[in-house]
Amino acid sequence: MCRVARSQWSIWSSRRIEQQRSNAMRAVIQRVSEASVSVEGAIISRIGRGMLILLGIGAGDTDADVRLLAEKSVNLRIFADDEGRFNRSLLEIGGEALVVSQFTLYADTRRGRRPGFSGAALPERAAPLVAAFVAELQRLGVATSAGRFGAMMQVALVNDGPVTILLDSATFREPRSSH
Repeated sequence: MCRVARSQWSIWSSRRIEQQRSNAMRAVIQRVSEASVSVEGAIISRIGRGMLILLGIGAGDTDADVRLLAEKSVNLRIFADDEGRFNRSLLEIGGEALVVSQFTLYADTRRGRRPGFSGAALPERAAPLVAAFVAELQRLGVATSAGRFGAMMQVALVNDGPVTILLDSATFREPRSSH
C-alpha cells in the first residue's frame, strides 16, 4: 500500500472508530459501600454495598447496547473475595445498583472552552433506554434504584477502594489487543 493510501486509510479508520464510540453507551461504575441521590434536598434513592452507575446514552445507542452493558456491569469482578482479590461480581455479593443518567459523559471538549453534547441522545430517546437499563439490571437479579431523569440531582457516595471503572459498549465490539 502506498504512503498516501495508507495515510488516507489511517484517517478513515480513526474517523470510523470515533463514530463507533459516539454510538456507544457509556458507564462510569464506582464500587460503593453506600450511595444516594437527592432532588431538591430530599433523598429519592439510596443503596448500600454495590455499584453507583453513571450512565450516558449516545445518539446511536440501542437496546442491544443496554443488554450488553447491563450484563457486563453485573458480572464485573470488582468485589473482593475472602483473600482480598477482585474475584466476585455484583451478583455474587448480592449487591445493589444505583443508576444515574449522565448525559455529560458525552462532553466534547476538543474545541473551545465550553463542552458540546451533540453526541448525547436527546431526552426522548435517552429516557426509555435508561429505564430499559434499570429494568435489565433488575431482570438479571440486582436490586436497582435510580435517579430522576432530567432532574438536577445531588449524588452522594462512599467509593469503596476507591474503585472506578469506565465501560463503553463500543469497546466490546472491537477486537481484543494481543498485548
